[in-house]
Amino acid sequence: MILPLVAGLAVFYVWPIVQSCYYSFTSWGVFGGQQWVGFANYRAFLSDPQLPKAAWNTVLYSLLMLLSIPFSIVCAALLNQVRGRSVGLYRTLYFLPVVSMPAAVAMVWRWLYNGDYGLINYLLSLVGIHGPHWVSDPRFTVYAMAVVGIWASLGYNMIIFAAGLKGIPRHYYEAAELDGAGRIRQFFSITLPLLSPSIFFVSVLTVIGGLQMFDTVLMMLGRSNPALADSKTIAYLFYEDVFLDNQQGMGCAIAVVLMAVLLVLTAVQFRLQKKWVHYE
Repeated sequence: MILPLVAGLAVFYVWPIVQSCYYSFTSWGVFGGQQWVGFANYRAFLSDPQLPKAAWNTVLYSLLMLLSIPFSIVCAALLNQVRGRSVGLYRTLYFLPVVSMPAAVAMVWRWLYNGDYGLINYLLSLVGIHGPHWVSDPRFTVYAMAVVGIWASLGYNMIIFAAGLKGIPRHYYEAAELDGAGRIRQFFSITLPLLSPSIFFVSVLTVIGGLQMFDTVLMMLGRSNPALADSKTIAYLFYEDVFLDNQQGMGCAIAVVLMAVLLVLTAVQFRLQKKWVHYE
């Protein structure tokens, strides 16, 4: 019964990973063909002067993306209190960014962030604040892209947390009310502990997605943006090496290193979850 799924995973996931590991030790010509170069690609990647800044941007973006978790929990808890037909409307509105095309999302946010005529700077000007150029000033680009990422992931996280909230037995809250616990005390003493498996699941996905951040950089900044050099991520370095510089071997080395980092971080998260995740 599981053979079709196992075959699909082996062909479309396991085998490409094995191929990438092999090709990371090779150098490709313009018209194909591989030449074994050993660890040359890894040495070149680790000595790349762009790597420290790209690694810092990737880590910073991933940490900022974790802020979506408390926002999602609060929104899911508030949505859980809504009754009637409006529940479906609210869920649809919150989930729209998840199903929207990334290019359309980038175009809308580039207009909002525009330093000359963007809506955000216009609203700031109403209170006497001169807004910066959010996506062309390297001091703000990573934070601006993180806001987009948080906004885009809010709906997906809310669905997971809403399902987790539905699974919390109502009698816990009834017992807490009898003991005099208010809504805030119930939230921190009942909701958060019993929602910890969902929080753990979302945190793992958020870190994995944050470390692979690429499309927002490509579509919001563009290659001619003066802030691009200081706003690249590791995934963007992969894009440059493979699709712009035709260095497939280097790209495979970057992919293998990123996969190894993801495996280590995920293993650490699974190790730490034993101390704060409650499954009962």
